[in-house]
Parts: sequence; structure tokens; C-alpha cells
Amino acid sequence: MDSRSSCVVVTGFGPFRQHLVNSSWEAVKELSKLGLGNDMEVELQTLQLPVDYREVKQRVARIWEALQPQLVVHVGVDPAAKAIFLEQCSKNRGYRDADIRGFRPECGVCLPDGPEVIASEVSMKAVSRRAAVQGVEVAFSRDAGRYVCDYAYYLSLHHGNGCAALIHVPPLSPWLPASLLGKALQVLIQEMLEEIKKARAQNQKLSLCSSSQGESTGGLLL
Repeated sequence: MDSRSSCVVVTGFGPFRQHLVNSSWEAVKELSKLGLGNDMEVELQTLQLPVDYREVKQRVARIWEALQPQLVVHVGVDPAAKAIFLEQCSKNRGYRDADIRGFRPECGVCLPDGPEVIASEVSMKAVSRRAAVQGVEVAFSRDAGRYVCDYAYYLSLHHGNGCAALIHVPPLSPWLPASLLGKALQVLIQEMLEEIKKARAQNQKLSLCSSSQGESTGGLLL
């Protein structure tokens, strides 16, 4: 983990079905203008992914190989949502809906030898409780829907050893404009980075304690 850069990558999705303007990409564009805040020592990179399983598989792999980010956040749209949902985990099977090219993954599987479920290192429940976004509710979820955004999430969790997130945003509306969604992303990603920092500090503390006990025990045995 220490070898990773200070880069945070945030992706939105392009048009699909009746969603000619995808609120996920509109929100990410707004985030790009805002940045992650002056006190955040990270480089923000944003990019659009097509709603295309095969293309997503290639691009997600390239993101992790080329940039080695500390966190990748995928943003997708949930057409039925009234709130922003933070997805805790992603599932390997059940991808049966066709993408914009009519393609479906073979047997509905993301990675044939992958685990059934991969969870994010970020506690989405903790983030949803702490993050205060005026004008929109934030909740967490354990079912990301098994479409291309969930597929991208699984791949990022796999490549990044859990250092990924998926945020589902509602469609744009007069009371939920792109500017508000962009601000919400900023607040949520700031909280996610704090959550990762805390988890790593705790892991380091546990590792040091374990190492210290091992050295002590080793001395007694000798």
C-alpha cells in the first residue's frame, strides 16, 4: 500500500439506454472543478467510462497498473434512487443485463476464479453516518445491482486490494442538480480518505504490537 501514489481516481459513466445525460458523469465533472479541497494532499484524476463491460475491464486494469492510485471511486447512476448510496461490496456473479453494445459477460461472471464477494476497505456505513451533505440523503448498501458500474467496482476491488468505492447517485433533477452532486462527492471522498487513513494507522499499530510481542517471546525462547 505504501508504494501507491497520492493519486485518487474518480470515474463516471457515459450514456446508456434512456439516460442520454448520465448524472454520474455530470457529478464527476463538477467534482473536477471543485477538487478535493486545499488541505487534501492528493492528486485528483477524473475520467469517463463507457457502459461497456469489455472496455471497462481493460480501462480499470490500466488505471491500477499505470497510476497505482491510493483510491479509485466509481460513480454510477441509480435511476430509481432518491438518495446517494455508498456500496460496501461487489459480487462476482449475476451480470446478465446487456451493455450498450449488447454484450453480456460469459456466464454472467466478472472473474471466473474470483471470490464471490469483495468488500471495500472503506467502512461505507461509517462514512454515511459522518458525511453531512445538505440537500441530499446519504445511505449505504450491500447490493450494487450487477450492472457495468458494479462490474467496474468488483474489478477495482480486485486490482486494488479493497481500496475502491462505488457511489450510486440519483438522476439529475431541479432539486438535485449536478453542482449539488459534485459537492456531495467531494465531501464523501474526503471522508473515505480519512477512513482509509484511520484503518491503515490501526493496522500499523497492530503490526507493531505483534512484532514487539514476537521479539519478546523470541528472547524468552532463546
